[in-house]
Amino acid sequence: MALDILLWTLAVVLVTAGIAGLLFPVLPGAPMVFAGLVLAAWAEDFAHVGPVTLTVLAAMAALTYVADFLAGAFGAKTFGASRRAVFGAMLGAVVGVFFGIPGVLLGPFIGAFLGELSARRGLKTAGRAGFGAALGLALGIAAKLALALAMVGIFIVVRLFQ
Repeated sequence: MALDILLWTLAVVLVTAGIAGLLFPVLPGAPMVFAGLVLAAWAEDFAHVGPVTLTVLAAMAALTYVADFLAGAFGAKTFGASRRAVFGAMLGAVVGVFFGIPGVLLGPFIGAFLGELSARRGLKTAGRAGFGAALGLALGIAAKLALALAMVGIFIVVRLFQ
């Protein structure tokens, strides 16, 4: 009984921290959400949520990375960014993590801006590329959050109705 309470508590903490990690990518959000859901299933000896559901949830967690990458590339390319700007946006996102929330929000913009400038384009074009990267970041966060909440929803539906 005490182990069940511990597992459920840890599951809730992991899912909650994972969702926060999707909004502010300091934590590996999707893997934490998935780990929390696996712990919740394990707490009940996989009686309700089994391998098929967990495989679907794992695939959805993996899709968060695909969605993030595609959203960033889409945002930058939609606003005419060069390859250097797209690379700069990705690099800016990684470096930005080390500067907290302002870095996470500004990193892709600054990276795309500098990447576009290094391609010898003007300030206006670089600004558009930076805006596109920031828009892509927002789209990526929305897509990752939607996938994570769908994961939790699927888990709950399977848990309650299977």
